[in-house]
Amino acid sequence: MGNNLEVAYLAGGCFWCLEAVFDELNGVESVESGYSGGHVQNPSYAQVCDGDTGHAEVVRVTFDPQVLSYKDLLTVFFTIHDPTTLNRQGNDAGTQYRSAIFFHDEEQKKIAEEVIREITAAKLWDDPIVTEVTPFDSFYIAEDYHQEYFKNNPFQGYCRVIIAPKVAKFRHKFAERLKKSPVT
Repeated sequence: MGNNLEVAYLAGGCFWCLEAVFDELNGVESVESGYSGGHVQNPSYAQVCDGDTGHAEVVRVTFDPQVLSYKDLLTVFFTIHDPTTLNRQGNDAGTQYRSAIFFHDEEQKKIAEEVIREITAAKLWDDPIVTEVTPFDSFYIAEDYHQEYFKNNPFQGYCRVIIAPKVAKFRHKFAERLKKSPVT
């Protein structure tokens, strides 16, 4: 561990949903919500929500590749959001909710493209995958109240109706990959 950690930047709708799932995945050391893929430096949540910055809501996932491979991380990513809806996840619509993988190097790009080919060949989705695979440029951490949002606000409406079912589905599908037995 320690110096051998790797980082992935993933966008798949609301960052609260992705963070809540990845927080529980064995091999993940930390998850931070933020913004990436746009042209405005250090944007605010309000600016990103307006849709004019070009940024997506993104999670920065720091993980131990000895425990969790990048490919396995992406496999989980493709099961916790719909990668076939352009600029949308459920009722959340706009480019800030797009599906994207921001890669650091050619190896991450190659793995991302390989996973997309495998998922497409397996016909897991009826519609084509529209996930962007794009070079990483910059990441801006979101405001403090966005960090650990689900954990800190479990009874908030969005958390109960949208995030909790995603977390439950993840726990069921990947029970053997959980860090520990989650409190339900």
